[in-house]
Amino acid sequence: QVQVVESGGGLVQAGGSLRLSCIASGRSLGEYAMGWFRQAPGKEREFVAAIRWDSDSPYYGDPAKGRFTIALDYAKRAVYLQMNSLKSDDTAVYYCAAGRSPGNLRSQHEYGSWGQGTQVTVSS
Repeated sequence: QVQVVESGGGLVQAGGSLRLSCIASGRSLGEYAMGWFRQAPGKEREFVAAIRWDSDSPYYGDPAKGRFTIALDYAKRAVYLQMNSLKSDDTAVYYCAAGRSPGNLRSQHEYGSWGQGTQVTVSS
């Protein structure tokens, strides 16, 4: 089993940037993918970005395209989400998740390990 812990959320003005971090611990990560999801108040959880440890190929949801970047640090067993040009619509709790050999990286049901979430608030 893999455990994940996120950090890096906070309050930022519209147009600003934040970098979220997620550290994975536990078993070997070679078969895993890491995903970022977010959930705003009153809305369903939505896919933001994902990446596989064995291929380093990123996948992005519509909210992230052109503004967010997901990246791995193999030495630190970390995955980062760099968020630029933030908008008030990006305000949400952001979750890091790990899934073993997930088929559909965009589906939260493919991920078995979740962090506690980190709040991102963008002020306009």
